[in-house]
Amino acid sequence: QVQLVESGGGLVQPGGSLRLSCVVSGSIFSVYRMGWYRQAPGKQRELVADINRRGSTNYADSVKGRFTISRDNPKNTVYLQMNSLKPEDTAVYYCNAGQTGHSGEYYPGTNWGQGTLVTVSS
Repeated sequence: QVQLVESGGGLVQPGGSLRLSCVVSGSIFSVYRMGWYRQAPGKQRELVADINRRGSTNYADSVKGRFTISRDNPKNTVYLQMNSLKPEDTAVYYCNAGQTGHSGEYYPGTNWGQGTLVTVSS
């Protein structure tokens, strides 16, 4: 069973940066398409970015140009570099080990970590 452990969240001022990390264990990391989700209070969980096995990436429009997802397969780790942070980026961020759906979309796996809280506030 896949285990995911996120870290790197915290309190940051608007315009600041954070880098989130997610270490994956219990399975072969390199076969997964990895995703970062976030869930703000009172809102549904949303996909922010994903990266496939070869390093191709996709981003939600709300973070495009500000966030960068990357992966280090030998370290079983996926990262989310977040720059130019805004108050609306405040959320709990989760990583997910997924697959590619029939239409090429990101298809999430069933396992989730505990998440890491990002708070953007002055």
